[in-house]
Amino acid sequence: MAKAALRERGLLSVWFDPDTVWQAGKTGKRGRPEAFSDAAVQVCLTLKVLFGLPLRQTVGPVESLIRVAGLDWPVPDYSTLCRRPVRLGVQIPCRSSGRPSNLLVESTGVNFRGDGDWPARKHGPSRRRQWRKVHITMDTETGDIRAVEFPSSRQGDSPLPPDLLAQIPEDEEVATVTTDGADDTRRCHGAIISRGAEAIIPIRRNGRAWKEDCPAASVRNEILHAMRHLGRALWKTWAGSHGRTRVEARMNRVTLLGERIMSRDPNRQTAEIQIRILRRFIRTGGIHRLSHEPLLCPRHGRDRGHRLNDYQTGELQPQC
Repeated sequence: MAKAALRERGLLSVWFDPDTVWQAGKTGKRGRPEAFSDAAVQVCLTLKVLFGLPLRQTVGPVESLIRVAGLDWPVPDYSTLCRRPVRLGVQIPCRSSGRPSNLLVESTGVNFRGDGDWPARKHGPSRRRQWRKVHITMDTETGDIRAVEFPSSRQGDSPLPPDLLAQIPEDEEVATVTTDGADDTRRCHGAIISRGAEAIIPIRRNGRAWKEDCPAASVRNEILHAMRHLGRALWKTWAGSHGRTRVEARMNRVTLLGERIMSRDPNRQTAEIQIRILRRFIRTGGIHRLSHEPLLCPRHGRDRGHRLNDYQTGELQPQC
């Protein structure tokens, strides 16, 4: 079953729905109307990102596919594909599991200017190398990407989780939010508590207790109290923090298309990253469900000497 699913991922079948709105309609606004819809531009950019083609070489494959499909559709010019990503609204589809969402947050860096890895290793990094970070939020139940942020390289990681949660609909219930220790801040804990969710964030190694002047501080101090009694490794296993490995694997699929983006404009870079994340390889041959229940038994031998008796009542006693 898994091997057949992996073979299906490599199929080059492309379907064009004849009912697709390929050409843009009239908007009633002043000025020349656009010739192609956002869906048409998104299809062309998807093929561009998938095969790593420049803009001019993208027009040829799209024209051939439309001709093979027997459709009489015009093909966007390379100049159109260059201008439209600035204001293109890429729609990332998602499925509803019918249950409260368990969200995983992960980030990585992509290079868009400067030397490659080999010149940097051979001659040292150049000052012209510039990076941007990609932050994604994944639902453990469906495996879908629910939120994407692509900030500038000067912005840190900690301000991003509240912006990612803001992309989740308000009427959708969120159960847990799992991220790394870089997001151990009052703003992140407060944003998670405001959504009625549980924060699974490991405390930094030099972290101290906060003054309990808000609900976020109380929850964070409980995590710190548990980590001091159980140890960092056992707490991660018990709380389910190791579930982040799944979103790390999903991020690896995004970077398999290359750790360099071709666009230079920030808005075009955002559209290119969203097109990458739009790939639906997770729908075929992926893990359909990841249990988020805490593990009852430790996985590591060094943690077998400690056991959680009753965390809810505050009785954290090591037991051999």
